[in-house]
Amino acid sequence: MGSDGVKFEVPADPGIANMFPIPMQVRQPTGDELLIRVEASSLNFHDFLVVTGAIRTEAGRIPLSDGVGIVEAVGHEARRFKVGDRVMGTFFPDWIRGDCHAGGVAHMRGDHVDGFAASSVTMSETGFTRVPRNLDAVAAACLPCAGLTAWRALFVEGSLRPGETVLVQGTGGVSLFALQFARAAGARVIATTGSPSKADRLQALGAHAVIDRLDPEWSVAVRKEAPEGVDHVIEVAGGDLTQSLQSLRVGGRLCLVGVLSRKPIQFGPVHMIHANRRISGITVGSREQQEAMVTAIEEHNIVPIVDSTYPLTSLQDAFHYFARQEHFGKVAITCDGGN
Repeated sequence: MGSDGVKFEVPADPGIANMFPIPMQVRQPTGDELLIRVEASSLNFHDFLVVTGAIRTEAGRIPLSDGVGIVEAVGHEARRFKVGDRVMGTFFPDWIRGDCHAGGVAHMRGDHVDGFAASSVTMSETGFTRVPRNLDAVAAACLPCAGLTAWRALFVEGSLRPGETVLVQGTGGVSLFALQFARAAGARVIATTGSPSKADRLQALGAHAVIDRLDPEWSVAVRKEAPEGVDHVIEVAGGDLTQSLQSLRVGGRLCLVGVLSRKPIQFGPVHMIHANRRISGITVGSREQQEAMVTAIEEHNIVPIVDSTYPLTSLQDAFHYFARQEHFGKVAITCDGGN
């Protein structure tokens, strides 16, 4: 159990797969491709499942879904970016805009297609956006998976409004982004954690109240802070949703964005039907949604919380640290000394 009380299950063999370093050859771009010198990446639970073998991928697959870098060459059909631009990858390279559809979510970076654990990559420009002007490469590299997941949960699926109350769980990337985004939008945030030291840091970030996640009936404490229930729950743990649903107001929405517990989803129908509560399952978002998030981050000068940074050459060490669940915010990777 992590100190937040949000447990993720480590596969039976917790060792990191023997996949680093991966031999790389620089390939010049053709068509609409970009050759990008990768500056930074960051770790997500999905990446952890890939490198530990819990998610099977093709041999030689390059992991890490998040990536930021500098364009060094462009194919003859590339129009969106030019040499010297700093760009940020999208988690789903084929989901450009509109509602979620099968083709758009068919390929995840670092899973079905190559990711950013490399000094350079050559990929279609359609799977990139610009980087927020207020962020360096390391901070921006924390955004494409965790940041966009929180953004979509709150503003696309949840239509968050000022004055509403959001419940976030723990101190991982998605939860902290949700806290930061919600506060910037004028919402109130209630957070859960099992760590007193992390509780202080959550309050310093603007959490209205911090609830002890280790209390088996923690929704009672939530209801003391929000007697009618919260408007939104950003659910990262999965498993038994009873406490989360009991924290929601009548008509409230739970966005299921992760299943760190790796346990089947459970809840009593009484917690859903009579109270007209809604559950939305989401995975990250589209390029169009990422572009909207970038604009908002610039307008509000939001800076991601980076717990620690490792060089690409120490990627195994970074994953072992990630597996201990002691981090507060994102674990970042520098690929060429990104600044």
